[in-house]
Amino acid sequence: QVQLVSSGGGSVQAGGSLRLSCATSGVIYAGYCMGWFRQAPGKEREAVSTIRLGRGTTYYADSVKGRFAISRDASNNMLYLQMNSLKPEDTAMYYCAAVFGASGPCPNRYTVYNYWGQGTQVTVFS
Repeated sequence: QVQLVSSGGGSVQAGGSLRLSCATSGVIYAGYCMGWFRQAPGKEREAVSTIRLGRGTTYYADSVKGRFAISRDASNNMLYLQMNSLKPEDTAMYYCAAVFGASGPCPNRYTVYNYWGQGTQVTVFS
């Protein structure tokens, strides 16, 4: 059974940085996709960044390219999202997620992912 616990959210001024962490338990290995998704009030959950374990192939939403970086520390079963140059529009609940068995690029559609962390709030004020 895979369990994800996310942390690291908070309130930060625009231009600041945060690092989100996702502690994973259970068996997660190459063949899994993991990712960070976010959902702002009244909006659909969207993919922020994904990574295919093993290959390390990453994806970033256009809105965060050059500002966010996803990384995986397999030895400690951790997934991270480093967020720099934060903007008010980055304000949302952030979730880590995982799915096994997807072929090709990691899926961006949140409905494909079947393991979810509990979410951590990120608020960016101007």
